[in-house]
Amino acid sequence: MEKLNIKFIFNEGARKNFKEKASVEDMSQKEIRKVREFHKSIPQYSPTPLSSLDRLSKMLGVRKILIKDESYRFGLNAFKVLGGSYAICKYLSKMLGMNDVNFEKLRSLEIKKKIGEITFVTATDGNHGRGVAWTATQLGQKSLVFMPKGSSQMRLQSIINEGAEAYITDYNYDDAVRYAIERAKEIGGVVVQDTAWEGYEDIPLWIMQGYCTLIDEALEQMKEMGIEKPTHVFLQAGVGSYAGAVQGYLASLYGNERPITVIVEPENAACIYESAKHNDGKPHAVKGDLATIMAGLACGEPNPISWKILRDYSDMYVSCPDYVSARGMRILGSPIKGDPQIISGESGAVGLGLLSLILERRELKEMKDLLNLNDESIVLCISTEGDTDPVNYRKIVWDGAFPSI
Repeated sequence: MEKLNIKFIFNEGARKNFKEKASVEDMSQKEIRKVREFHKSIPQYSPTPLSSLDRLSKMLGVRKILIKDESYRFGLNAFKVLGGSYAICKYLSKMLGMNDVNFEKLRSLEIKKKIGEITFVTATDGNHGRGVAWTATQLGQKSLVFMPKGSSQMRLQSIINEGAEAYITDYNYDDAVRYAIERAKEIGGVVVQDTAWEGYEDIPLWIMQGYCTLIDEALEQMKEMGIEKPTHVFLQAGVGSYAGAVQGYLASLYGNERPITVIVEPENAACIYESAKHNDGKPHAVKGDLATIMAGLACGEPNPISWKILRDYSDMYVSCPDYVSARGMRILGSPIKGDPQIISGESGAVGLGLLSLILERRELKEMKDLLNLNDESIVLCISTEGDTDPVNYRKIVWDGAFPSI
């Protein structure tokens, strides 16, 4: 259906035949607690804030809206480093025959002498590449990063500032990934990409496991607030690795008692939505320039590992125009008096933007009813990045670019 140019598909099979669905064992709390122990071995580690927007919740008619603010993650303004750091260190640990994955051990001079020099190669819209560059530099290694055409010069510079060799290409995101693979082959580098293909599955899985630290933190923080679990979780998706990781964790932990999950994508790069629309169980790509302000979500080809999880367990898939994200950025940046201010970037705010429209606009009542959003709902949104492009952030929040309709 289409309302306000917002399209959605409700997954009626999400709560049926649980035992026949894709395995989520790799995202179990037991596995993710090991990942979190690794992240705790990074000196800069601390849980990112979980804020409650109580005044906004009251205005919109739900019990509670919670925002996990990933702009604080390791000083890198985005969550992506959680995946890249774990995958790189897991790769090195296996290479060395080590049983545990410990950041401080891996950055020692003794380990550096054993493994020599490695170049980690990736394609990125910005945040993932910055995380890979930061990790490689911390470990005394090199990184080579490629960005899709139209990428922000400021995001490019942020990656270079972390020690990488980085370039903006003439390709869209998916073709930039292919180019990165070819360059890695030429130089004998190691590809660190959050999407999988035949013969390349371990590193994408480790990246997904790395992302799960944030949801493990969030649930722990909620319990400290006296909240057992959220009733709803809004997850934005690019290739779907982050969304699939969190979805997998929730499905593993709670089974059919898991929160209702909504997968949110930009309309020009809605590969998860399009895959659900085909309804044949297979992932389907979106072609073209994938133009959107949500640069971190501008991906046309689903990660096949995460697609299976999202296909089997997610409750709704939504394709959103850019104004939905812009609205979320403005709401978080200019909160109701008494609520905390959260600086959320284009890819970080789309979940809250969508939630606000569902709860406010009568045209979206069908979505609200299908999702069973009401005055008892506890909704978790994850702001996956801060103002990673400050110039564009100001155009949207200060100047009103991409106004709501």
